[in-house]
Amino acid sequence: MFYELEVRSHVRVPPSEFGSDTKTSILRSLNNEFENFVSKDLGIVMGVTEVLSVGEGIIIPGDGAAYYDTLFRAITFKPEINETVVGRISEISEFGAFMILGPIDGMIHISQTMDDFVSFSKTNVLTGKETKKILKPGEICRAKIVAASYKDMNNPKIGLTMRQHRLGALKWIKEELTKDKKTTKEAKK
Repeated sequence: MFYELEVRSHVRVPPSEFGSDTKTSILRSLNNEFENFVSKDLGIVMGVTEVLSVGEGIIIPGDGAAYYDTLFRAITFKPEINETVVGRISEISEFGAFMILGPIDGMIHISQTMDDFVSFSKTNVLTGKETKKILKPGEICRAKIVAASYKDMNNPKIGLTMRQHRLGALKWIKEELTKDKKTTKEAKK
């Protein structure tokens, strides 16, 4: 899920920025420091949007830069377990599919792509044996987050499933809804 958070931190403004507007320099420094920053608490920081307040600056001897206690707004993406997400399939492999979720890819194990026996073809396509559903790169899909790991902060892992009701490629869901609508109309007759 995407969040807009208020964050407080000390930011270093290099001497080369001293002639510029303080808030503009701080915003630039904050974006250099926090853009794509990953933490378990914040998630993945997309960027800093606004400087809300700036405390007194201090200069540390030997460094020459100014440090400011700053309150700012940041846009973050923090995957939540059981959250339903929509993304694009970026890659298919013999062990599953990768789906782009904003700033990060999630992985769907082959057993979690559909409620069917799934086979992988050399043309990078997953096919359901009974349903004949096909999953290929570029498909827009709906999935549920089942795991999120921040063990390696430089490479967080997101596990997804598409085996539940109304999950999977959007074209599959549309076909399902059309079939359900038809069944409901026939039952009313």
